[in-house]
Amino acid sequence: MNQKLLSAVLVLLGCIFLSSESLKYSDMNKTSSDIILTILYDNYTYNQELESDWGFACLIEGLEKTILFDTGTNGKTLLSNMEKMEKDPADVDIVVFSHIHQDHTGGMKMFLERNNKVKVYLPVSFPADFKKMIKDKGAEITEVSGPVEIIESVRTTGEMGVEIIEQSLIIDTEKGSIVITGCAHPGIADIVRKSAELSSGELLIAMGGFHLVRTGENEINEIIKIFKDLGIKYAAPTHCSGDKTLEIFRDSYGDHFVDLGVGRVLTLSEL
Repeated sequence: MNQKLLSAVLVLLGCIFLSSESLKYSDMNKTSSDIILTILYDNYTYNQELESDWGFACLIEGLEKTILFDTGTNGKTLLSNMEKMEKDPADVDIVVFSHIHQDHTGGMKMFLERNNKVKVYLPVSFPADFKKMIKDKGAEITEVSGPVEIIESVRTTGEMGVEIIEQSLIIDTEKGSIVITGCAHPGIADIVRKSAELSSGELLIAMGGFHLVRTGENEINEIIKIFKDLGIKYAAPTHCSGDKTLEIFRDSYGDHFVDLGVGRVLTLSEL
């Protein structure tokens, strides 16, 4: 091999090596985007600049699609809180409803006036007139009965309960699964048990309405025991959970109790 050809080969090999090392370095330092959970609607207040009202809505960002879980009671309040938090309704790709009650669905009509390009996941048991309203506004509906994968790593529990039918949301992360409930009418203990069965790993946090406002202290402590037996690391009851419930969970979970309320922004990296 002559000198010029040898030099060319060495340069080429050097370029390949450097490119390979650069790729390795890039891969080693690549981090997935953080998951951001923003409480847009709640009767508990975290940010005093926002309007609190009976109801619940949570925005989920940082996944391949942006998801709005429930829409609160009043569309005007929902949209006002979104504007104050610099959240654009047009950025939402998917809306997931937990159950039909007004304090979780009431904001939808006004929301659709700002963004009707969303795909809506709702229990098949929802009334026909509500489904018609969504379709008439131009949005696409997927009716849910059993567990459904919405996007990669995100699924619903499917319909649960008897008198009041409800679904909850499960987000699988590298730290464990996030469980988000609307009101937990089917029972928060049953919801977290089912979530544990459906999730790909441990349960990181259960958050949202736990529907324990009229529940006695002994029963709440039994629920906390179930949480801990299932390995749920963080607890974040809000909305219809009740002040007593929040106090008991806070005492039991200590530093792993998460305060929610309208305006709370919770990231996966914090947990």
